[in-house]
Amino acid sequence: MAKKPAAKKAPAKNAAPAAAPHDDPDFVLHSLQADFEAAKRFNANEDQMMEFYRQMLLIRRFEEKAGQLYGLGLIGGFCHLYIGQEAVAIGLQSALDGDKDSVITGYRDHGHMLAYGIDPKVIMAELTGREAGISKGKGGSMHMFSTEHKFYGGHGIVGAQVALGGGLALAHQYNDDGGLCLAYFGDGAANQGQVYETFNMAALWNLPIVFVVEDNQYAMGTASNRSSAETRFHRRGTAFRIPGMDVNGMDVLEVRAAAEVAFKHVRDGKGPVLMELNTYRYRGHSMSDPAKYRTRDEVQDQRDNHDPIERMKKLLLEAGKTEEELKAIDKGIRKIVAESADFAENSPEPAPGELYTDVLVEEY
Repeated sequence: MAKKPAAKKAPAKNAAPAAAPHDDPDFVLHSLQADFEAAKRFNANEDQMMEFYRQMLLIRRFEEKAGQLYGLGLIGGFCHLYIGQEAVAIGLQSALDGDKDSVITGYRDHGHMLAYGIDPKVIMAELTGREAGISKGKGGSMHMFSTEHKFYGGHGIVGAQVALGGGLALAHQYNDDGGLCLAYFGDGAANQGQVYETFNMAALWNLPIVFVVEDNQYAMGTASNRSSAETRFHRRGTAFRIPGMDVNGMDVLEVRAAAEVAFKHVRDGKGPVLMELNTYRYRGHSMSDPAKYRTRDEVQDQRDNHDPIERMKKLLLEAGKTEEELKAIDKGIRKIVAESADFAENSPEPAPGELYTDVLVEEY
C-alpha cells in the first residue's frame, strides 16, 4: 500500500514575511550622481583645454582620413568610425594613469587608441593591413592590441570585451598594482548576457573596473528605445549594487569631471562603477552602412548644436584664443594624419610566412 504523502507544515501564523528590498538595510540604491552633479564640469586650465581640443581634433581628422582610404580600397573589411564620439574617449582616458590602468573596447576602437597616446602611424598601418601596423597588419580596424600601452583591444564579438575587462580588473586586484580597467561597450551590447555575468562577479569580488556604455543612440541601426526596455543604461547595475552615472558624452569637460568621481570611487577600493555616456555618431555603424534609419536633419542638428569639438573651440575663443591659433592646430593635425597615411601606404604588406606566426602561444 502506497504511503500517504506527508502533509506540508503550515507556516507559523506570526512568522514575519521576507524583507522587501527597500526594507533591507544592506540594500542601497547606490549612486554617484549627487557627487557628480555637485561639480559637473572639470575646471580645466587653458593648457588642458587646448590639449583636449588637439586630441579630439586628432581623432576627428584621423577618422576622416580613414574613411577616405576605405573609399579608395586601401582599408578592407569593416571600418567603424568614431566621428562625433571624441569627447568620451578623451574625457575619460585623460584621467587614467597610463602606467597602471588598462583599456578594453569593442570594434569602434581607433579613437580609444589615439586617446591613449598610441602613434597614429602604426594605427593607420594596421588599418591598411601593413607589416608596420600595431598588430603586424593582422588585426585590421577591429582587432588592434598593444600590451605595451595596456590597450587590450579592439574586439569584434559584441559585448565580449566586457567579460575580458573583468579579467583585466581581476589581474589588477591580484597583482595589487593600483590599476583599474576601463571597459567600454555600446548600447547594442548592453543586452548581452555576459555583460551581466561580469557585473555580478565584479561587484561580488569588488573589482577595480569602470564599465562605460557609449550610448550613440542606434547600436547597429536600431534606435535604443526600440531594442531596450530600460534605456537609462546607468541604472542597469543597480541589481548588482553597482553605482551608476548619467553623463553628457558630447561635452569633454563634463566627461572628465565624471571620470574624476568614478575613478576615485574605484581607487578607494569601493568596487565597480557603471557610466552611461550619451553621445552620437555622425557616420553609419560602419562604412558600409548608409544610415537610412535616421534623417539628415537629425544628424545636422547634432553637428550644429552638440558637436564636442566645436563646443571646446567656442570655450577657447571665449578664453582669448584666436581663430588663427586654432587653425594652426588644425593644420598641424592634418599634417600628422597625412604623414600617417603616407607611412601606411608606403609600408610593405606582411610576408606570406606571417600567416603561420602568432597563431598559438608558444610560451606561458
